[in-house]
Amino acid sequence: MAALAVTASAIGATSSKLEKVRLLAAYLRTLDPQRLPVATRYFAGRPFPSGDTRVLQIGGAALSTVLRELTGIDGDALSRIYRRHADAGDTTHDALLEAGRGGTGGLDLVGVAAAFDTIAAGGTPRQRAGLLRELLAGCSPEEARYIVKLISGDMRIGLREGLVEEAIGRAFDRPATAVARADMIIGDLGEVALLARDDRLDDAQPRLFAPMRYMLASPVSGAAEVITRLGDEVWVEDKYDGIRCQLHRDAGRVLLCSRDLKDITEQFPEVVRAARRVEGALLLDGELLAFRERRVLPFAALQTRLGRKRPPPQLLAEVPVVFVAWDLLFQDGESLLEQPLRARRERLEALGLGDGFALAHLERARGVDALEQLFLDARARRNEGLMAKDPDSAYTPGRRGLAWLKLKKPLDTLDVVVIGAEWGHGKRHGVLSDVTFAVRVDGSDELVPVGKAYTGLTDAEIAEMTAMLLERTVSEHGSYRTVRPDIVLEVAFDAVQRSARHRSGFALRFPRILRWRRDKPPEEIDTLSRVRAIAEQLAEGPEQRVDPATAEA
Repeated sequence: MAALAVTASAIGATSSKLEKVRLLAAYLRTLDPQRLPVATRYFAGRPFPSGDTRVLQIGGAALSTVLRELTGIDGDALSRIYRRHADAGDTTHDALLEAGRGGTGGLDLVGVAAAFDTIAAGGTPRQRAGLLRELLAGCSPEEARYIVKLISGDMRIGLREGLVEEAIGRAFDRPATAVARADMIIGDLGEVALLARDDRLDDAQPRLFAPMRYMLASPVSGAAEVITRLGDEVWVEDKYDGIRCQLHRDAGRVLLCSRDLKDITEQFPEVVRAARRVEGALLLDGELLAFRERRVLPFAALQTRLGRKRPPPQLLAEVPVVFVAWDLLFQDGESLLEQPLRARRERLEALGLGDGFALAHLERARGVDALEQLFLDARARRNEGLMAKDPDSAYTPGRRGLAWLKLKKPLDTLDVVVIGAEWGHGKRHGVLSDVTFAVRVDGSDELVPVGKAYTGLTDAEIAEMTAMLLERTVSEHGSYRTVRPDIVLEVAFDAVQRSARHRSGFALRFPRILRWRRDKPPEEIDTLSRVRAIAEQLAEGPEQRVDPATAEA
């Protein structure tokens, strides 16, 4: 673990991508087959293999308690250290160093992996905290830094996944394209590193119940850009307002995976029952939608199902869910990734999936005018946009290429006022980039929050706003501060939904800052009645079209 920490610190200290790759490749070459996959996963920021559904369940409060017990530093002092870094790992390093605590180090990677296994095995929060305290007590401050970075899910050393792929190729003299292909299919860089070491990258194939990363779509600004990138013939689907899902099934098992490759099977028993009625070994890509009486329900309805491992019968009846399939990636032992979308869709339609399933509604457009009309039709159905796909494209897991494009525009915009701000993380460390904003209650001076945003402003605007927010601070609550409400922003969003989290009773979905309205005084911001009107307009849900497969839950 000490060698990993030294290498990680060296990688974090250089801005050169080539040097990062060189440093990591040199380190990977020193590892045996037992430690190579562990270290590679750690540099990718993952404590477990991709698709492994275990979690460490160590939150910020538990870490803070452990650090106070190990170091004797009080909560205020620990908060000051955290504000200096806005990083749990760096905070751990400095706290141990300042307190003269921490072991001499020398932990083995295999031992760290075993400790993570034990922590993830369960027990009470107190037991997990005790295991963490025991692990950190035997670490040097530098080792503890990276153990906590892994636990918090943020290595923050400027080492994105593509650079880890490059380092694997360089370490074992394998083609970068072969490493990337294996990673796309397997999705676990630890296993990819082993395959590269043994010159077996061509062995990488999709496997049922080993979740594969999703193919992603790139955003475009308009219909003309879609035609320019994809050619005259474009396949078009409505952009569904559900949650992305991967479905694995064979005769004995069904697995549902979310976009972040978490196991969500128990949350949707009706989909599992429907999948058991299907024949063959299959891997489907699609979307989970709340669907009742042949109509898609609003996303807010689907939200009531999320995170409910064992939803009660009443909720299952009120918000039934179907799986809308748009791609078939594996069938009866055969990988379909390299086949064109035309062929995959044909095989998908031939499955006859039946009750509890639907197929994504497919339109074919030729030329800008036809595509623009389909987009306008989608907006008229209150959808946020379209998915445009090249019918001859292969499926490329984990990549945001130009074979799939998403054409969307914000539902609307609101003029709002900033009422609070929080210190940012990563590249936004040291600036107040996460702002909470509000609208005015009609006929009064009362402000009620409707959302939070952290994207849309330039670095220069963020720096300027940080200075202004510091001057306007009314009170501090940890990393969050309440501010005097006189900074007006225009924010875009994709939907408005009911929310018990905000005093307004509403929350904007996917809000982002369009511009800083220096020209507008706080008295002229939008009101709660306008937010309510938009929410009521959307209350029936978008009229998203699905094709029967048969789409009855």
